[in-house]
Amino acid sequence: MKPINPLRLLLIGVILAIAGWSATVVTSRYSIATPVLPATALATMGVIVIITLILGIRILRWRNSHKPNSTAKKTQLDPLLAARTLVLAQACAYAGTVLLGWHVGIFLDQLRIWSMRSDQGITWLALAMAGGGLVMIVVGLIVERFCKIPPEDGDPNLDGKKGRPARGEAAGEGEYAYRGD
Repeated sequence: MKPINPLRLLLIGVILAIAGWSATVVTSRYSIATPVLPATALATMGVIVIITLILGIRILRWRNSHKPNSTAKKTQLDPLLAARTLVLAQACAYAGTVLLGWHVGIFLDQLRIWSMRSDQGITWLALAMAGGGLVMIVVGLIVERFCKIPPEDGDPNLDGKKGRPARGEAAGEGEYAYRGD
């Protein structure tokens, strides 16, 4: 699985900020409610972040217990759990990007009419949702990094240096080369 590209996250965030701003302009023009998530969504975002962190810390503990000088008990890691944790971390980062972008767009539109409004509840709610999205992005990227397995010491690559074999090369005798695309 390929790691998340931060530029892709930035592009998604900017596109959704424009979409959120546009949606807020249209809804305010037609006197429709502002399209912001309710405050209960913060609790849901918190649960997702906590579950992602717990699973990521499990992977990190396993990874740190397999260092050469480690005295920790050697255990087997369920590869399906590791793959699901990685997918959850990436989904958390992408969902956080969507939430951050959308609510930043709403917040920017609400700043435009800050002095004309007596109630700033929507503005603060949009800012809180954007902050929750930012937390989801950070946790997703950190847990994704936890799931990265370092190269083993004895594996020579194409250049003769220690590490993993080059892309497309067989890892050893009798193994298939994986192109990775």
